[in-house]
Amino acid sequence: MDGPALDSEPPGQFRTSGFWRALPAGMRRRWWMFRPLDLIARHWPVFKKPRGVLVVRMDGIGDMVLFRRTLDHYAEVFGVEKSDITVLGCESWGRLADEVFAGYRFYAIDEHAFARRPFYRLRVSLWVRGLAPAVAVCDSYMRRALMADSLAWVSAAPRTVSSLPYISERTRSEFNYYLSQADEVIDTGPYPTHEVIRHFRFLSALAGRTIAAETPQIPWRAAPAPLDGWTAGGAPYAVLNPGSNEPGRRWPLKGYAEIARRLLQRGLRVVFVGRPDEQGDGAAIKEIVGEAGVVNLTGKTHLPQLLDLMAGAALVVSNDTGPAHLGIAIGRPTVVIVGGGHFGSFVPYPDEVTPPGARFVYREMECYHCFWRCHKRADKYQLFPCIGAIGEDQVWAACEDLLSDIDIKFGAA
Repeated sequence: MDGPALDSEPPGQFRTSGFWRALPAGMRRRWWMFRPLDLIARHWPVFKKPRGVLVVRMDGIGDMVLFRRTLDHYAEVFGVEKSDITVLGCESWGRLADEVFAGYRFYAIDEHAFARRPFYRLRVSLWVRGLAPAVAVCDSYMRRALMADSLAWVSAAPRTVSSLPYISERTRSEFNYYLSQADEVIDTGPYPTHEVIRHFRFLSALAGRTIAAETPQIPWRAAPAPLDGWTAGGAPYAVLNPGSNEPGRRWPLKGYAEIARRLLQRGLRVVFVGRPDEQGDGAAIKEIVGEAGVVNLTGKTHLPQLLDLMAGAALVVSNDTGPAHLGIAIGRPTVVIVGGGHFGSFVPYPDEVTPPGARFVYREMECYHCFWRCHKRADKYQLFPCIGAIGEDQVWAACEDLLSDIDIKFGAA
């Protein structure tokens, strides 16, 4: 069996028996491997008064962006100073923290090491325990219990508040264990409620009043674009991000090459960005990057430089991945190519929080909401059919829509 059902006591609380929590059934081997270390950390003696709020954000760049605006309400809702709020975030986007989380305390965790290396996990857990927060908050819907929930648990905060996550049969026992020990569990709605809506529902439940959802936005610095010797003046430029850590979500490079050609004809310069290992062999763009007005910064920018680059762009075109959310959140006209794996949970944005400069391009299919477990692919490296069905003309129409006033702003090409 996968563990007991989550039985409601008062609304928002769950219970399991003490015996089951001592010897829970249905746990994966990794949970048992980490359990002694997590127990050591949770019961480590700390002799200071609990203070402040710990916010656990062990998720991707896009998730962080969709959450960020709710954070600015936390000081009021919890009755603390902004400087008493600590955000636990991922090392993969930790370099953005000085700007994005200015005024808050931030601690970056190597999420891969935390999930695999026992002694690294123990060191991080002891630091979290030593923080001695008065409140621990864990509000991601799509999350991993052995990452997010375990960090909130080892903090031993007198008050723990969690959102009800997405629970599968495989993860039911782990979530049973942690949620049954949380003080409050807030249900933010059924799948596929959008993450922005979830975050503001969570916040509203904490505040005891409705706080309207806000358009995703992050603070960012004003800095010159890192164009690697490319003349900063001249025609406006578009940033194309053809990569994704999931091979199946990479809209074909030949499509990006065609969009680049149309942008050049439109009078814009073109900058390719991303990580080389997330773009395949790159053969489809090798020819076009040799043309005048095109620069290939693939693999040449770290994350803060990528934001600096996007901040000066007339247009951003991206697959459904972190940079797409970043482009929208810093206010740039952004076209996002969207598949159906968990359509509506992250992209597209709901109308009420979609800024005027965002466009989401997709071709709806009957097999949407497969959670990226596509039965139509022969292997995990093949393109998802819902991504492959999106045509170049469809993407270009969204680009033209956003570029409709480019001649007015920058002079006719």
